[in-house]
Amino acid sequence: MFHKREKEESGDTMSFSYIGIIRTPHKTREGTPIQPPGAKGIIGEVEVDPAFIEGLKDLGGFSHLILLYHFHLSEGYELTVCPFLDKKPHGVFSTRAPRRPTPIGLSVVRLLSIKDCTLTVEGVDMVDQTPLLDIKPFVPDFDIPDGDIRAGWLEQNSEKAQKMKADNRFL
Repeated sequence: MFHKREKEESGDTMSFSYIGIIRTPHKTREGTPIQPPGAKGIIGEVEVDPAFIEGLKDLGGFSHLILLYHFHLSEGYELTVCPFLDKKPHGVFSTRAPRRPTPIGLSVVRLLSIKDCTLTVEGVDMVDQTPLLDIKPFVPDFDIPDGDIRAGWLEQNSEKAQKMKADNRFL
């Protein structure tokens, strides 16, 4: 059960160890694609720590992967933000803004190849040297829900993600 706390009183913590590093051509936050559709054709490498090589077994049979990573350059957060795809403020949890209470990012990328502990992927929308937290296979039967799917305020803006690049609003 959760209880109401003020932001300053929050003391519950959890720590994760990175399992690798994501290498991309994006050297700064500004100008980086904001979602994988805007990074079509952009190739990166996921370097997994050799201690986890056994965990990569059978991954090559999947066309796409879900990468979970740490927004390591983000500092602080606001609960209401003006996201990249809109000029109006929205609650941070209705956005994919990088400045979040728990700065975790998620991207679905195309797996091109695996060699030893290095995965070559397409659609990288993260900054070079982003710490990798986890890899999961993308499975359409699991990851695309049935029924009425709504995208909230993004329904009128999501197509902009293919061309939008990050600006300085979350630096």
